[in-house]
Amino acid sequence: MIFRQLFESTSSTYTYLLGCEETGHCALIDTVVETTDRDLEVINKLGLTLNYTIDTHIHADHLTAAVKLKALTKSKIIYPGICELPCMDIGAKEGEVIKIGNISLHPLFTPGHTDHHFAYLLDNGTQQMIFTGDALLIEACGRTDFQSGDATTLYKSIHEKIFSLPDDTIVYPGHDYSGRLVSSVLQEKQRNPRLGNNKPMEDFVEIMNNLDLPYPKKIDFAVPGNEDCGVCPENTPEELRAPCEIHDQG
Repeated sequence: MIFRQLFESTSSTYTYLLGCEETGHCALIDTVVETTDRDLEVINKLGLTLNYTIDTHIHADHLTAAVKLKALTKSKIIYPGICELPCMDIGAKEGEVIKIGNISLHPLFTPGHTDHHFAYLLDNGTQQMIFTGDALLIEACGRTDFQSGDATTLYKSIHEKIFSLPDDTIVYPGHDYSGRLVSSVLQEKQRNPRLGNNKPMEDFVEIMNNLDLPYPKKIDFAVPGNEDCGVCPENTPEELRAPCEIHDQG
């Protein structure tokens, strides 16, 4: 398998490239429209063909590159099936494997950060890897105070779908704000200050209900834009519209 972890600094978003060496097919998990050219350059240098863009959920802090990449590469857009968005080609559902060449990616329904969130589990034969989106972060987790978020639901999702995996499962988060790259199920079970050491659900809910986080800067245009798979809505600030433009790559 070909694997790359890519980073967008403004929203501290990780985009993951999964490529099949045998077929040359690949997918990107959680793209960012501002890094479209970079991602295409990486794909082209590796000699791969982009088959899918996969979003873990409707993001509030950045615009996905899904629709732009589809226009440029004819890739298919995968979103959580529960969203039923007209712009998506495939709806992810737990129990329905996504095949990227010879790679099998398993969607896991993990609501709580949003009511439609999915994580994606991959077993490459020697190591399990889970792409947790905004459900579980490194020594943190996604907030639950908007987009139908719910702390109790997130606690159950993490414990039932992620913490139930083998301890050595590698955790690749959707974001990190401190330069960290990777964690593991065991590390999060032990060291996560919100969830670790068998923290009771009641304590977790209390923590989440009192985070007092700032309002996401891009939410007012990112959410409706991502409901269109990455189209800039009319209320997108003019200085941020350029990445949405689609130019023929030749």
